[in-house]
Amino acid sequence: MSTDPPRDPALNERRIAGVRFYPVGKLYYFSSEHLPDLRVGDYVIVETSRGRQLGQIMLFLTPEEDEAEREYKPILRLATPVDLLQQKIWQAREPEALQTCQAKAQALGGFADAKFVAAQYNYDGSLLTFLFNAEEKLNTSKLRSALQRSFKARVEVRQIGPRDVAKLLGGMGACGLERCCSSFLTDFSPISIKMAKAQGISLNPSEITGMCGRLRCCLIYEYEQYVEARGKLPKRNKRIGTPYGEGKVIDVHPLRDSVTVLVGELRHEVPREELIPLEEWAAMQEKAALGCAVSAGGACEVRARRAKADHRATAPRREEKAAPAAEGGKSAEEKPREGKPGRSKSRRTRRGRKRRPRGKKPNSSH
Repeated sequence: MSTDPPRDPALNERRIAGVRFYPVGKLYYFSSEHLPDLRVGDYVIVETSRGRQLGQIMLFLTPEEDEAEREYKPILRLATPVDLLQQKIWQAREPEALQTCQAKAQALGGFADAKFVAAQYNYDGSLLTFLFNAEEKLNTSKLRSALQRSFKARVEVRQIGPRDVAKLLGGMGACGLERCCSSFLTDFSPISIKMAKAQGISLNPSEITGMCGRLRCCLIYEYEQYVEARGKLPKRNKRIGTPYGEGKVIDVHPLRDSVTVLVGELRHEVPREELIPLEEWAAMQEKAALGCAVSAGGACEVRARRAKADHRATAPRREEKAAPAAEGGKSAEEKPREGKPGRSKSRRTRRGRKRRPRGKKPNSSH
């Protein structure tokens, strides 16, 4: 008895299944709304432009997730164990078919620069496809006619690129791991030399070229992060202000969010937060040299503000000294003047006496 949870009937109205025909291959989408019991991982038979193929369901899409507005071919049926067994039998005959193709191409001539890398049968042996790689486009009509007489299946000869060849052959990459194209890449994105320059990678061909002879696919992995980080940092050879002084940017470190600046004869790695634009740096240096801003009247605004602040700070002290005088009664102006001790007193004493007339003696009482 099945233990799978019951399905929501609304999801069966329009389900789109992503089907893969080869390991790490591209996904192709088909309608599965008429087969509600399909699950992820099931093998199905579908009709393609190259005839009937056996593939595996990798995912389902809901109507909201379906971005493409088009009609999808329906899945024909669920694959049976007989279909899976037939596929294994025909896959075992592929190496022999490839050897036959190579011998035919050598006998006909004109394929000296071609490299035949694979022969692929479909699940029931009705279609046989030969894949080869060459620098220039080759005419394969004669070869296909010769191979058609040697095999009962319908024969196709297809020319593929070097990246597809590396994907089919597999192997290890320069990093020591399995090639990306053989392990998880389903599509090949356009790669340019600009991506290597943006990441500061040496343009030595041995460092940026993959086993296929083309630029490595991994150059695109961190490209967007480097572009975003470099957009916030100054470019190389640009003059910039730093806490160590004005200098020239000689190296950029996007992932560390910093730059190396040459100030005089010394190098300093400065974070982005401490960088100062050259215009702002020049204005700061000019202001520091002046010391203060001079107004139109010729007075220094900074000094005026400082004097005003000092006056406010000392004003309470003056008021404290004046307060006791007001509370005590008399002020300094109300106090009587006091002369010098001794001299002033003697003058008042002499002025206060009456002068005697000459020749007269004072009366004396007996």
